[in-house]
Amino acid sequence: MTYLTTKELADKIKYEPRTIRSCLKDSVLLEGVHYIRPFGGRKILYIWEKVEQTMLGSDTKNELIVGLQ
Repeated sequence: MTYLTTKELADKIKYEPRTIRSCLKDSVLLEGVHYIRPFGGRKILYIWEKVEQTMLGSDTKNELIVGLQ
């Protein structure tokens, strides 16, 4: 897995870090799915593979449907 800070993710997907923090985090990017808080701290690390998967359209909806069956 590839872990990215908010700034690194912003650079990679061409968004402002503020947009990630205020608009995407906890609405599109979910804790435990797209990002973690290592060691119970305040720092957030995004999981690039999960973010990329959601951006490309194979988002967690399919995973949720399979999980409900």
